[in-house]
Amino acid sequence: MMLRFHKYEGLGNDFVVVDAAGEDAVPSDRVRALCDRHFGVGADGVLLVVPPSSPGARARMVVRNADGSRPEMCGNGLRCVALHLARLDAANAISYAIDTDAGPLSCEVEREGDAGSVSVAMGRGQLLGEHQVDLDGRGRSFARVSMGNPHAISFEEPLDEDHADRLGPRVSAELAGGSNVELARQTGPDSFDLVVWERGVGRTLACGTGAAATAVAAVVSGRAKFGVPVTITLPGGPLQITVTEGTLEVVMRGPARRVFSGETTA
Repeated sequence: MMLRFHKYEGLGNDFVVVDAAGEDAVPSDRVRALCDRHFGVGADGVLLVVPPSSPGARARMVVRNADGSRPEMCGNGLRCVALHLARLDAANAISYAIDTDAGPLSCEVEREGDAGSVSVAMGRGQLLGEHQVDLDGRGRSFARVSMGNPHAISFEEPLDEDHADRLGPRVSAELAGGSNVELARQTGPDSFDLVVWERGVGRTLACGTGAAATAVAAVVSGRAKFGVPVTITLPGGPLQITVTEGTLEVVMRGPARRVFSGETTA
């Protein structure tokens, strides 16, 4: 069956965006086929834009990872969906509430054609404690933070992509339900470089919820300041994350872009 789609990316984290009547419109096997980078469109995931489920929301985002699994949230994906809705509405500056599996979230879009900058009120970071990992005879500590989906962050590991590919699946497998895994390095008073291994996807160029979780862990541990933008630079580029003291409310700002649209039988 022919499927109309739109390809979007946020800092290189790329998605197939599909307007759909319901959240089961694209089954898992077709999600995997669409995301295949050799035989399909190629993407880190599929984002279904379906009718809203809460009063006042513009739409609902359903995220499907490249392996067909369904995570609770995707920050880069939400920016892409917000830009997509602004394009559909022919709006250059607009605010939306968008339903997600982590609840309704507020987005502010500033658009110029097929690209834009989107601020997302990501909700509250939730501290889940520490996870200890014994690696090469030495214990490592990972700070666990939920941004609607789970993250395990280390500020001690080297930012080596091969190391992330080995360590990510191991740490994820040790945690019930799995986890995204972040390796962070501080580069300034309120700036960090970050490599992310995503549950259900693998290492990606960017992860919005991973950047948010890292900023929460950084300010709580005293590595960065509450109430000011923390720059999290991923392989795909930087995001600005602000964390409110006390509530751990997070606001993320970053880019999104439509790459192309098309039809596929994949």
